[in-house]
Amino acid sequence: MDKKDINSIWRQYNDTKDAGIKNMLIEKYVYLVKLVAGRLGIYLNQYVDLDDLVGYGTLGLIDAIDKFDLSKNVKFETYASLRIRGSILDAIRKLDWVPRTLRKKQKELDKAYTDLEFELGRQPEESEITHYLGINSDEYNTLLKEVNISSLVSIDEYTYQFELIKDPKAELPDAYVEEKEIKDTLTKCVEDLPDRERQVIVLYYFEELTLKEISSVLEVSESRISQLHTKGVSRLRAKLQKYNMVLPL
Repeated sequence: MDKKDINSIWRQYNDTKDAGIKNMLIEKYVYLVKLVAGRLGIYLNQYVDLDDLVGYGTLGLIDAIDKFDLSKNVKFETYASLRIRGSILDAIRKLDWVPRTLRKKQKELDKAYTDLEFELGRQPEESEITHYLGINSDEYNTLLKEVNISSLVSIDEYTYQFELIKDPKAELPDAYVEEKEIKDTLTKCVEDLPDRERQVIVLYYFEELTLKEISSVLEVSESRISQLHTKGVSRLRAKLQKYNMVLPL
């Protein structure tokens, strides 16, 4: 189906709201749901089946089709992806999976990375983190799994900051005017991450691969990818504190 054909279908749907045409559009764009759900799996693979995420996202796709304004001259794929992601995140937030105790654990983990990097003058090893926290390796891995879900709270804000790096022509909005150096600083912080953590961050935020795809590229399990992602995010928070910058995750 070429661009001319799809535009014609959109015009027909806008004029008639025909259920058959709507189903055709859903089938055309359902791949977007699978793509967005697959990417969010890096946060949720331990908690929700991919099929459930696809179900939540499909509701967002349907909503996007109903509300899409062809006259706005905006790509439907871009508009729908935001609606799909929003639908999934709304469904997850309603489950209230981020209790106060989990937020406290996230702050303690961040503090461990921050304090140890300041004290050691380098990035701390896992054994140093576990010693600081007074836990063993198994408990540390469990902690990483638990706090990963808390990153969903403001994933949009985090992803936006990476978008600034990806697009050198991106305009900084008013809220970021006082931090014009954010792109250079965040880029440097990513480059300074340990190799495996940097690879996961780059593949996820820059190459936009799904959890499954990253697992295949790095040849490690999906749960291990989630752990590396959580470690990388915590290190980034610790590093950015030195620049009075914050990742609001």
